[in-house]
Amino acid sequence: MTLKVVKTALYVEVTERLRSMIAGGVLSPGSWIDEQKLAEELGVSRTPFREAIRILASEGLLRIEPRRGCYVTELTEKDLDEIFPLMAMLEGRCAYEAAERASDAQIQSLENLHNKLKAYAKEKKIDQYYATNREIHIAIQTLAGNEWLTHMVHDLRRILNLSRHRSLHHKGRIEESCREHLGIFDALKKRDAQNAEQLMKLHILNQREALKLLKLEQRLSA
Repeated sequence: MTLKVVKTALYVEVTERLRSMIAGGVLSPGSWIDEQKLAEELGVSRTPFREAIRILASEGLLRIEPRRGCYVTELTEKDLDEIFPLMAMLEGRCAYEAAERASDAQIQSLENLHNKLKAYAKEKKIDQYYATNREIHIAIQTLAGNEWLTHMVHDLRRILNLSRHRSLHHKGRIEESCREHLGIFDALKKRDAQNAEQLMKLHILNQREALKLLKLEQRLSA
């Protein structure tokens, strides 16, 4: 039996493009979506564009306000206080299961990423550090091998991308973050699942604290 390749629906492509624009900050948190202009820029009709908007709104990346239009979601302090503990719990579990299930070779494969992380932290290259940090989190998640856990982490990570990597702009945070990652990696290599879990939880919660301190500093300097 011949299986035909079905062309990806246009709205799916539009959804991915908009999701990428939100994650990259091209569409910034709180900004209004000019549907007509953006649809024209993407070269699509309003129908697939509106379907993409509906999907992203269901994911929490956009919010639709009656008679006002569509806006990129802007996370409140309350949102962050509620999401970060959940993310810490889920990613902590990823680290726990990775320590228990991954082979020595799989864990060792993270060595190069951690070397890159150390170099970027030393050079204070925030964008490159953030990208490598993300790679490490995804790699640990993959090593955990838990499909259900992966889905939940993926959904929350998309929401937290709205705050991007601002926490790394807090003085000393990039070095602190690097030390935390090296500690998690050491626990993984030692197969200390409980310690890997606790260290990962602390790492995520420390990101939230850095965001709070950064916001306080900005308020005081305003």
